[in-house]
Amino acid sequence: MKLSVSKLFSKNSTLEKGANDSVVTVQKQEEKINSKEKGENSSDEMLECPKCKQTFKKIDVKENMNVCMACGYHYVVSADRRIRLLVDQGSFRPLKCKVAFSNPLSYPDYEQKIKSLQEKTGLEEAVYTGVGKIDGYDTVIAVMSSKFLMGSMGMAVGEKVTNAFEYADKKKLPIIVFAASGGARMQEGIMSLMQMAKTSAAVEKFNRNGGLYIAVLTHPTTGGVTASFATLGDITLAEPGALIGFAGPRVIEQTIGQKLPEGFQRSEFQQEHGFVDQIVPRDKMRDTLAHILRLHCKRGK
Repeated sequence: MKLSVSKLFSKNSTLEKGANDSVVTVQKQEEKINSKEKGENSSDEMLECPKCKQTFKKIDVKENMNVCMACGYHYVVSADRRIRLLVDQGSFRPLKCKVAFSNPLSYPDYEQKIKSLQEKTGLEEAVYTGVGKIDGYDTVIAVMSSKFLMGSMGMAVGEKVTNAFEYADKKKLPIIVFAASGGARMQEGIMSLMQMAKTSAAVEKFNRNGGLYIAVLTHPTTGGVTASFATLGDITLAEPGALIGFAGPRVIEQTIGQKLPEGFQRSEFQQEHGFVDQIVPRDKMRDTLAHILRLHCKRGK
């Protein structure tokens, strides 16, 4: 059965069996930090930082861009809030890209899961795309949401990402992609893996035509998303402490039977080894992106 994605506006918080430890941790952090959005009174609720173990009011952490005031630990942030933190006020408009729901493997309860997730997050899929101004510069922006089935990439995500690059190419605009994903979507089998080639081809065409692509890797960026469009940027930025890799550290350790170096696959490790150009704290992200756009682009009308 096929159903227009625009008619499936629902949501879900359960994770698929087999999700790695980092994915589970991110899900729990999001539920804690965003509880106020679910109607709970969090004005006096406390939150313990998983890094420094200090305790703060949840509302204070949220007002600090979901960043710990003591150690700078970056909690996850919703797609819509990330956009609000970036773009000039009132300048953002979503890109229209209707994708019909498909369940190629007839995976049990998959349609209900997508409906539930759409209701809970307010998103159509695991990536939110649009056009906005950053310090006056017109920019295509795609933000993946780890709240939507851990940002996993299926056919709808692949189509939306491809559409964003094609729109940026057509309009001669730069594009910024905030990646956050647990990898390919297992419910769609090989069809989800094919999105790696599809999105990579869109990036390559955009690159050949001289477009500017800025990739921003957030926690976590793993699996097929890392192995495709997320790591093909002209400039690659990352948030502090983000897990960036293909397989997770726990899976790698079990496979090779060895202990990995401390901080392996974290953004600091990746920058040290040339995989990331610069680590940018969340409160500096808008200014950093504006500076890059100022160097490479013409100011929007």
